[in-house]
Amino acid sequence: MAADNINQEIRVRIAPSPSGHLHVGTARTAVYNWLFARKHGGTFILRIEDTDQSRSFAEMTESIMDSLKWLGLDWDEGPYFQSKRTELYQQAADRLLEQGRAYYCYCMREELEARRTEAMAAGRNPLYNRCCRRLTAEQRAAREAEGREKVMRIAIPENGTTTFEDLVLGPLTKGNDELDDFIILRADWNPTYNFVCAVDDVEMRISHVIRGNDHVTNTFKQVLVYRALDATPPYFAHLPLILGQDKKKISKRQGAVAVTEYRDQGYLPEAFMNFLALLGWSPGDDREYLPRTELIAAFGLERVTSTNPVFDTDKLTWLNGQYIRDMDDNKLLTLLQPILMEAGLATRLEIETRWHWMLKIIHSLKERLHFLTDIIAMGAFYFRGEFGYEEQGVAKYFRKDGTSEILTALADEFAKIPEERFNQESSEQALRALAESRGAKVAQLIHPLRLALTGSTKGPGMFEITDILGRDNCLKRIARSLEYIKTLGPPE
Repeated sequence: MAADNINQEIRVRIAPSPSGHLHVGTARTAVYNWLFARKHGGTFILRIEDTDQSRSFAEMTESIMDSLKWLGLDWDEGPYFQSKRTELYQQAADRLLEQGRAYYCYCMREELEARRTEAMAAGRNPLYNRCCRRLTAEQRAAREAEGREKVMRIAIPENGTTTFEDLVLGPLTKGNDELDDFIILRADWNPTYNFVCAVDDVEMRISHVIRGNDHVTNTFKQVLVYRALDATPPYFAHLPLILGQDKKKISKRQGAVAVTEYRDQGYLPEAFMNFLALLGWSPGDDREYLPRTELIAAFGLERVTSTNPVFDTDKLTWLNGQYIRDMDDNKLLTLLQPILMEAGLATRLEIETRWHWMLKIIHSLKERLHFLTDIIAMGAFYFRGEFGYEEQGVAKYFRKDGTSEILTALADEFAKIPEERFNQESSEQALRALAESRGAKVAQLIHPLRLALTGSTKGPGMFEITDILGRDNCLKRIARSLEYIKTLGPPE
């Protein structure tokens, strides 16, 4: 495909409609525009396309901007609101009207629908027949006198073709006989999307329009507006459609949910951005883990594919785990703090006053975390001693003959260690010495001890756990497990 065409000032934009939250497709588009701008020292612009006031909501604008901020996609200009630029659009429309490049259409809806039905019945493309384009001054005056409702249409060339170069799809052409003198100002004098989009791109000096390939049809119309305005169209790069794992257009069931939902599920913005970047682009090698600086350095439109990528949730989850593992423990604890507080596992004061202890917990768990929110299920036992015991573990270890004796002996050995000297090394030495004295395998002691201390048969290293809990907590939990074992009846 064509190169990035960077022999000019780079100015790109993301232009969401505030009719809903920022979703995956628009977020991916924002990532590509931002990376392209940062790669080439350009300008990334935020434009809110809110001309349709009936479908625009202030809270959605805030949600969109919050999502962009969460992803780290800082904009250099904006936000610009189209609803506040109506004078600019009116001036552009008036200029086209004066130059004969636009005209008033007085056709009533009933007339238009009748012609459309007739054309379709005859197998013709139901395009507007341009009858109002050929009205004389007297005919227009007569329709004005009747008080007919009117719209403004652009007067496109009736012959020839409209072509634009796409940096992903290559050159695209459509015959002008397949296009329409489309409306640029509605009857209520509000401008239409394709008109304002092109006017804004011209006024903002947009160099590259990078967006989803569902906009290809719109692009032909917008190119006609650029040319009517005597402006050179920007370069276009239409991105492939994102598919769900069923190879159909992505749906809410398969990933097409608000970006904020991924944030709330415990994904990191760095991982989510990395994942979005790979939906239709690759660095040209086998790398999948690409921190932000590497993404900027590697990104280029020439490596965007026209093949529709699949939204692979498993890959996203894997990437998220990689970013969690590589994160500094202090930063990770800062991110986990509100999650721990909301779950009622710790208060802000407890976290701040026991920061070093909390870091030990985070370090013991981070290799196992796929999501930030996993801390709740995986780490709750550190904060709460009143937990249930895993059913399979109870059957395998607590119901086994000799378990009570093992746990009692372990408690006796741990009690001999002064609290201030109880740590990973001393607790491990005590357990191994006990196993040797009993002629038992170390695992025969570790498994029931883990279940007693955590309620689970899986988790961090056993002696990380004993160190973090401390001697007295270990003894209390062993005593609790012994009481529980009494309730199980005779051992098997």
